Amino acid sequence: MFHETKKSIQWGEETLTLETGKVARQADGSVIATLGETTVMANVTYARTQKEGQDFFPLTVHYQEKTYAAGKIPGGFFKREGRPSEKETLTSRLIDRPIRPLFVPGFKNEVLVIVTVLSHDLVNDPDIVGMIAASAALTISGVPFMGPIGAARVGYVDGEYILNPMVEDMDQLRTKPEQRLDLVVAGTKEAVMMVESEAYELSEEEMLGAVKFGHEQMQPVIDLIIDLAETCAKEPFDYQPEDYSELYAKVKKLGEKQMRAAFAIRDKQERTNAISDAVTAIKDALSEEEKADKNLGAAIKKLESSILRGDVVKNGIRIDGRDTKTVRPITAEVGILPRTHGSALFTRGETQGLVVTTLGTGDDEQIIDQLHGNFRSNFLLHYNFPPYSVGEVGRFGPPGRREIGHGKLAWRALQAVLPAPTDFPYTIRIVSEITESNGSSSMATVCGSSLSMMDAGVPLKAPVAGVAMGLILEEDGEWAVLTDILGDEDHLGDMDFKVAGTEDGITSLQMDIKVAGITPEIMEQALAQAKEGRMHILGEMSKALTSARTEFSEHAPKIETMTIPTDKIREVIGSGGKVIREIVETSGAKVDINDDGVIKIASSDADAIKRAYDMIHSIVAEPEEGKIYKGKVVKLVDFGAFVNFFGKRDGLVHVSQIENKRLNHPSDALREGQEVWVKLLGFDDRGKVRLSMKIVDQETGQEISREKQEEASAD
Repeated sequence: MFHETKKSIQWGEETLTLETGKVARQADGSVIATLGETTVMANVTYARTQKEGQDFFPLTVHYQEKTYAAGKIPGGFFKREGRPSEKETLTSRLIDRPIRPLFVPGFKNEVLVIVTVLSHDLVNDPDIVGMIAASAALTISGVPFMGPIGAARVGYVDGEYILNPMVEDMDQLRTKPEQRLDLVVAGTKEAVMMVESEAYELSEEEMLGAVKFGHEQMQPVIDLIIDLAETCAKEPFDYQPEDYSELYAKVKKLGEKQMRAAFAIRDKQERTNAISDAVTAIKDALSEEEKADKNLGAAIKKLESSILRGDVVKNGIRIDGRDTKTVRPITAEVGILPRTHGSALFTRGETQGLVVTTLGTGDDEQIIDQLHGNFRSNFLLHYNFPPYSVGEVGRFGPPGRREIGHGKLAWRALQAVLPAPTDFPYTIRIVSEITESNGSSSMATVCGSSLSMMDAGVPLKAPVAGVAMGLILEEDGEWAVLTDILGDEDHLGDMDFKVAGTEDGITSLQMDIKVAGITPEIMEQALAQAKEGRMHILGEMSKALTSARTEFSEHAPKIETMTIPTDKIREVIGSGGKVIREIVETSGAKVDINDDGVIKIASSDADAIKRAYDMIHSIVAEPEEGKIYKGKVVKLVDFGAFVNFFGKRDGLVHVSQIENKRLNHPSDALREGQEVWVKLLGFDDRGKVRLSMKIVDQETGQEISREKQEEASAD
């Protein structure tokens, strides 16, 4: 028997409703969440048994946007949704990150969460609604989930925090100076689990305030989910974590000494090999029955974790010998590739990124199709993480979720310092090739991208640096925040906390927690240490380059902009695009015309830009009375000569204005196709142009003085 249940609250300026029991009733948990007129459905299913030999938690989250939700039909040949968009991939990660740590430790049964956008009002972003729906569906499904979580988006305008700002406001984040923050926060009733943000140089205090504000505002949502669960939650799945303490004690006895010696090795590859040898030695010393125990992997990981974590908390010394606040040695180089527009090699310890900037024209802008409409982006950042960067053999192909997520994080970090398109009319594409990795390659991408753009001549408002922070939080409450974490510290620690920004403030903050949340005190300490680390890294980066180069690479396109009256756009384009095609073909430059009359002329050849500029100028500009122009005779008639002197504009030189003497016919002095200098005398009553040749020196193009004109007439 299915029971329909619906619960609602007033949340901010909208009504939030959760309902279950009517749709998708064979799923273990199904919730439809509605905020305003944005409706998202989340469905949860889970396996009742664990796969044989399963040594990881197979949680999969899929967020999908159906175009019918916004009254649209998909583009493309097949007219149906296909490969996930970047937004869908990023939102899938956004939902996954805060819920993953909240499953009961040791639970490794397969869990599938599918979140579908059913209706979009173009006001409330469905990502927050999807996170809430997923949390509610998990909470009522009976799966061993220690939630629920809530989520909220936070804006910051004129010193005030805004709950769930509209989609339109967030789309205008870069163009409206008063919009300074787009932050998504998720957490339990007690603590924050996840933060994702794009900021415009906010202070540490402002960012911390935004996180606290979001956590406070999500509390009614958590209460609503609990209220729903109390009415209709299924019986909890009977799962009891297995006790492997006896196995762990034996593993520790057999391998602690060798494992501790392995973790004392500073070099990553040597340390990795030594740890692998220690694991092999432990397994070799176990019985066949113990080797087959499915908890062996967990026992070995627990040993590794206790060694790494214990020394840090007790002694403040990390596995590579650093204290908790020291950043690894940094080397920054720029201009290392000969043909690229800008390049940088940023190395921090054993993490390295080769970052290349390419400048393009308006034709290179990315057209992005989203539920709430299409828009164009002139800033692209792509991050690649090949297997060789960690010394492994592995999958190599199109970017995965992790690569898309890391690239977007770096993209967000750099948005705040980009020049306005009106000041710098280029499309900017950055590619970060991670060539070595041992901790926070995304933050290396931020640093390398900043240097690479300055090397390409992009006038950034300020350089941006990023640093990754970690956390060791022990059961007894002791904790330590780590600056510039290693890969092992990320893997075995409790927090991945990335902060990027300029000297003046934070431009991006991303946080993921592997335990049940952290306190404001820990976050405040992490932000303070991150600021120290960021300032140090910016200082090291300045040794390579302090500001943008004043000259572009000779291989980069040059772009000149001009603005014409909007009523002249049609003349420049011409019927069927005939005129603009002629300009491009004749000049050799690319020409891009916007609806507001801004024209971008691009070419690596300055002469081509000038030719195109002159051709456009001649079409839209008006000839000025009293000015001298060089023209060409296009037609001779009995009473004078028609001269093409200004773009496609012709004017009449009357026979009396050709020379300072009487002519029987214009052909006595002129021939068709001849180039001549003319002065614009003015316009007659019908708007016809009157030109004169006789008052202009035909050799120099200079006006002849009145005295010389009189002398010539007398002769």
